[in-house]
Amino acid sequence: MAIDTLKCVGCSDCVVACQTENNVPIGYCRDWIVEVTDGTYPNLTLENRSERCCHCSNAPCVRCCPTGASHKTEEGVVLVTHSDCIGCAACITSCPYDARYTHPEGYVDKCTFCYHRLADGLLPACVSVCPTKCMYFGDIDNPESTISEVLKNRKWKLLIPEAGTDPKLYFLI
Repeated sequence: MAIDTLKCVGCSDCVVACQTENNVPIGYCRDWIVEVTDGTYPNLTLENRSERCCHCSNAPCVRCCPTGASHKTEEGVVLVTHSDCIGCAACITSCPYDARYTHPEGYVDKCTFCYHRLADGLLPACVSVCPTKCMYFGDIDNPESTISEVLKNRKWKLLIPEAGTDPKLYFLI
C-alpha cells in the first residue's frame, strides 16, 4: 500500500470505513491519521498520513508470537488468527509502528488490508472510500501494477526503516 501524503487531507474516512467494515469496537482502531509538522517557523511543512500495520516482510510480531496466531499469508499480508491468540501482547511490544491493540475479547487485533475483501477481488475498505484517492494498493511484485508504477515515478519514504522490518506501507512525498 502507498499513501500519497500530498493528497491526504486527514479526513478520517479511511478510519471510519475500516471500523465499519471490520466491526472494530468503539474506542479502538486499526488505522489512524497522523499530522506531522516539520521545520522551523516560518518555514514549516505539514504532512497528513493514514497509518496502519505495515505488513512487514521481516515482521517481528510474527517471529515473537508463541502460538503462531500472528502469521503471514502467501501474499505477504500479516494476520492474526483470533482463536489461536492468547493475548500475551508480545506482538504489540515487538511492533515498532504501534499498529496492534488488544481487543476487548482478549485477542490482539490489527489491520488486515481487509483480507476478506481481497479474496473477493475488492480493494481494502480504506482505499475504496478515500475521497482524494490518495491510497494505492496492489501487487508490488507486478511491475505493471498501479502501485509499482507510482513507486517508480514518485519519491517515497518508509517509517522507521532502521528497524529492519522491511515494511510494505509506503508514503509518497
